[in-house]
Amino acid sequence: MGTVTLGVSIAVPEPYGSQLQELRAGFGDAAAHGIPTHVTLVPPTEVEADRLPAIRVHLAEVAAAFRSFRMRLGGTGTFRPVSPVVFVKIVDGAGGCNRLQSEVRDPDGPLSRELAFPYHPHVTVAHGISEEAMDLAFTTLAEYAAEWICEGFALYEQGPDGVWRKLCEYPFGTGPTCVPAQAGSPADQAAGATGAAGS
Repeated sequence: MGTVTLGVSIAVPEPYGSQLQELRAGFGDAAAHGIPTHVTLVPPTEVEADRLPAIRVHLAEVAAAFRSFRMRLGGTGTFRPVSPVVFVKIVDGAGGCNRLQSEVRDPDGPLSRELAFPYHPHVTVAHGISEEAMDLAFTTLAEYAAEWICEGFALYEQGPDGVWRKLCEYPFGTGPTCVPAQAGSPADQAAGATGAAGS
């Protein structure tokens, strides 16, 4: 059946999500329009497509037992020189993100994986572009602020074109809301083969 590349993240809601995505594109980050603005819970992870039903069930169980929490963004930070990333900082809600990602990546669950770096929730606004452009992103968004109530997370699949597409939303305290996978993708085939499992 092959493999799929998945990610789990908290979407930054509108109007903030589109604002930050357009700014990211404006800084020269070519990947901006293929990556919805988000806070990563599980970074890009390649898995066997036949694991999707178990992953969907696991994420639904995590979401059903989790509660909403406040998220507030403020100012900028960077992982340079270790990693070429400029981000908007999470000044309120980092604890909730950390607990959530820990449960999603439960060592006994289907999305268990080691991270290359210690988990640090953030919203990327520039990645892998010139130092001058990253400096611009850092200063342009130095006073940026946004606030919302985080009420769930989502599962995404990266397509062959590099674009991340939402497979399913997992609101806290309720059942998931899934959308059809990209036609013909391994995720779509897995969903068809397993019926409503995890949906």
